Amino acid sequence: MTAAVLALALGPACASKSAPKSGSPRQVDDLRVKVLRTFPHDRQAFTQGLVYHEGRVYESTGLVGKSSLRRVEFETGRVEKVVPIDGPYFGEGLARLGSELVQLTWQNGRAFVWSLDGFARLREHEYQGEGWGLCADGKRLVMSDGSDRLTFRDPGNFSVSGSVTVTRGGSPVRQLNELECAAGLVYANLWGSDTIARIDPASGEVTGWIDAGGLLSPAERNGADVLNGIAYVPERNTFLITGKLWPRLFEVEFVPTSPGPGQGQGKVQ
Repeated sequence: MTAAVLALALGPACASKSAPKSGSPRQVDDLRVKVLRTFPHDRQAFTQGLVYHEGRVYESTGLVGKSSLRRVEFETGRVEKVVPIDGPYFGEGLARLGSELVQLTWQNGRAFVWSLDGFARLREHEYQGEGWGLCADGKRLVMSDGSDRLTFRDPGNFSVSGSVTVTRGGSPVRQLNELECAAGLVYANLWGSDTIARIDPASGEVTGWIDAGGLLSPAERNGADVLNGIAYVPERNTFLITGKLWPRLFEVEFVPTSPGPGQGQGKVQ
């Protein structure tokens, strides 16, 4: 992973589709990003988790000795508040639960719970395995570990309440990384690629395959790492996406690659 991911129905075209027949893979919408606006992003931020809330972006950054939790005025890129995460911890996925933030660590088996306003460390949870991505769907936490599984966790004590295998056309989809819960679905960066998978968490089936390639110029690609970081903006029905060590953050919609009959909408309605 580390060379080192919240509920409405999707657009009418998706909502009108009939459920797939038993045993047959669900149709997958081929989507792309439509860039609406771009903003500066700290080139030193090894982005692992991204959350939008009330006009601010909350970001978890990684690398041992360089990890942090930060609040960012995303339209200017100004870091308003930052708390370093000391080694040996490697910051990972981030989710908001009311007035608290939950931050994963990669191989340390610790999830830190912070106050949203003051970034006071309130408590921590232990877990087995690696921590990659995290999001909250309003009732539970959804976590990835780089495999093809999403694990559901109790927001109170972080205990496992279930899991699902993610598949596309019946085949497992691995390298699930940073997550965002939006509209009853889960959006996942696929580590090492420019692809975002839109997942039905009830079945684990991929319902949308989003091409997010070509966002950076060749010059901006120099020194940048992989695409990582998805945050839903409910006021605008859009998403913010960026990457590790990227110089820019993008506000985007997810739209059909080739509009045509039967293709679903990528944008949350």
